[in-house]
Amino acid sequence: MKIALTGGGTGGHFYPIIAVAEELRDVIFDQKLIGTKYYFFSDHPYSPKLLADNELIFIKIPAGKWRRYFSLKNFTDLFVLAFGFIVALWKMFWIYPDVLFSKGGYASIPAVMAARILGIPIFIHESDSHPGRANLWASKFATRVALSYPDATTFFPPEKTAVVGNPLRREIMNPVPEGAKRFLKLEENLPILFVLGGSLGSQSINNALLETLPDLVQKYQIIHQTGRQNYDDVVARAGVILAGDAYQGHYQAFPYLESLAMRMAAGVADLVISRAGSAIFEIAHWGIPAIIIPIPETVSHDQRSNAFAYARTGGAVVIEENNLAPSILIAEIDRILNNPELKTKMRTATKSFAQPEAGHKIATEIVQMALQHES
Repeated sequence: MKIALTGGGTGGHFYPIIAVAEELRDVIFDQKLIGTKYYFFSDHPYSPKLLADNELIFIKIPAGKWRRYFSLKNFTDLFVLAFGFIVALWKMFWIYPDVLFSKGGYASIPAVMAARILGIPIFIHESDSHPGRANLWASKFATRVALSYPDATTFFPPEKTAVVGNPLRREIMNPVPEGAKRFLKLEENLPILFVLGGSLGSQSINNALLETLPDLVQKYQIIHQTGRQNYDDVVARAGVILAGDAYQGHYQAFPYLESLAMRMAAGVADLVISRAGSAIFEIAHWGIPAIIIPIPETVSHDQRSNAFAYARTGGAVVIEENNLAPSILIAEIDRILNNPELKTKMRTATKSFAQPEAGHKIATEIVQMALQHES
């Protein structure tokens, strides 16, 4: 049996693919299916280590990107897309997988086009409440469609669509409170803010947090994942802002948190501040109240709808970026952390949103599709 997976471009596409690959290996083992091979079709490997750990063979496919703003690259990338389709068709013909699982995104389009031409069954998963263009296009000929948000059901054919949640990697699913404060250099008995900005960080969230630092460090401890490319700038600015401040030790910045550090931060955090990508499902599974700051609709059409879909459960509040004034951010943090009853209510609400079995459900269906095609 051969199983192909495609998608990529951001961690929001890549990490759920890894989560599905983890579950696939278990389902294959349980069903005693020997000799299964796994392939990952994309324009770059994103994390060669995670691919190797999950026995995914990387197949490089050029992929063009269509931007939502005027750019000459929109024209040149049409030729990249056409070339990528030819490469994908050739490579997929020789591999000829029994099923293709697609997470969407620009990097998935050549592989999905090739699978359609070759008659390979396609299973797509949409992470957002407002679907991306790649998945909307692919859904017209996909065999199965899995969704993270009920809000997205109106965009897809009901007879082949199911809401299952978003696949989560096992290594970040379970928070680790034991030893976390010592590892992260945190004090006891002081509320902890955990600030995320997606896999690449968020300049807007970084800027808003830095503006509020002198007030926040007096009352809270802060774990801040800045994003690797933003780290040096954020640390330098924070050093100036908190120079001589008696509470400057309450602020800890990290360029990127690996899985253990992420789980430790989740194990002690009282409140998470985050973008509205796939991290929403991790936060919900962790059971932590959240302030969600979506990317503006002019940049990303899906994060705002994701944020409000999650907020309707009661597990989070939303601050839109154009309202991200220091006074508003501080007021919302204080309102949640100084109200034990509200915190408990929000923690309870997160559980109604989390669906930890999503990856297993998807993997089981992928294997069934592959077996049907193989026979």
